[in-house]
Formats: sequence, structure tokens, C-alpha cells
Amino acid sequence: MFKKIIIAEDHEVRNLGVINTLKELKIPTFEFVNYCDDAVHKIKNSISDNNPYDLLITDLSFDEDYKNQEIKNGQELIKEVRKMLPNLKIIVFSIEKKPKIIDDLFKIYQIDGFVSKGRNDGKELKNTLKKVFANKKVLPQEIINSIRNHATEFNSYDVLLLESLAKGLRQQEIEEYFKEKNIKPNSQSSIEKRLNELRESLNAKTNVEMVVLCKDLGII
Repeated sequence: MFKKIIIAEDHEVRNLGVINTLKELKIPTFEFVNYCDDAVHKIKNSISDNNPYDLLITDLSFDEDYKNQEIKNGQELIKEVRKMLPNLKIIVFSIEKKPKIIDDLFKIYQIDGFVSKGRNDGKELKNTLKKVFANKKVLPQEIINSIRNHATEFNSYDVLLLESLAKGLRQQEIEEYFKEKNIKPNSQSSIEKRLNELRESLNAKTNVEMVVLCKDLGII
């Protein structure tokens, strides 16, 4: 099992469940930090001391306060830590529910596990720690199901199209905007065709329903 863990979490009350879980697993050394910058500082020192951490557990969102921080969220922290310790195991422990954002954590940031904060998060965290230690990737089943149910690959054109709809632009206005910015395809017929394809892939009856669903999934 892991011997040395650092946890980045800015709400102390949530640390109690994590502490109980780590004690149950008999983790000998674990430290909490409230700021991402502090996590980076401690990880740098651990490398200099030739005693690096085995695991980082981090939230994604951190409340801003009087203390100015260079690194403001979990994604930025993970990116910075990966430069220092490319092989460090990382678990995200967050209230985030949007499948696209969680999927990106694995695909882009190469995390090892994700645990949703909630009623049974202590048990889930314990199981995830064991699996990640065994070199397994741990993605929640409900997230896997949601990703499978909405397996459409959204490219930058699709995202821009959906964001334009979310702003309330009509198809004619989107056409004019795309032509102005030289975004192709930009004919009204091609825009309408792609919107129809996206609605069908997402099982949405209207553009409004599609936009709401894409916001829920974290696509826009």
C-alpha cells in the first residue's frame, strides 16, 4: 500500500472522512494542504529530499481568498505535478459530475482514479486506493455508462456551433458569424445538417434540449 500521500483539499470538514480511510488502510504518512501552490512546494521539497510522495489526492475546485495563488484549480495542479513526477499516482476526489470533464481528466491529464464526493465516498475512496495501488485505472461506472451513452466525438467546430446556439443565435446568425470568421463549413444547409446529426446522436428532440444536455455533460 502507499506509504506517503499528499492531499490537496481546502475544506477541512471533508478531510475527516479521508483521514479515517487512510487510517483504516494504515497509511503511515499523509499530509493535507489547503492550496495548490503549497502542494507543489511540498512535492518539490520531497523530490529534493529524495523522499517523494507515492500519491496525490486532489479536489478540482478551490475557493479563492486573501492569499494569492498561481495555481488555482486541480487541473492546473495535476499538470504542474506531472512535470515534476511523471509517474506519480493521482486520484481526483471531487463533487464534479460532468462526464466530459471527468473523461478529460483521464485522457488529457492521465489521472489514475476518480472518486465522487457523496454519501459513500469513504468506501469508494478506500476501494479506489487499493485498485490504483495495484496499477488499475478507476473510473466510476456511472460515468462510464454516461460516456458510452453519449459516445459522439465533438470536435472544435461542433463545440463552437453548440456554444453559438447556447448564446441564442439563430442558424442564419450562426452562418453570418462563421462566414465573418472564415469558419467552415459555413452554409446554412451544412450548419443545419450538422445540428441534425448532433441531435440524433444525443437523442435530443430540439436544439434547446441538446444545449442543456451538452451543458450537463460538460461539453460546453
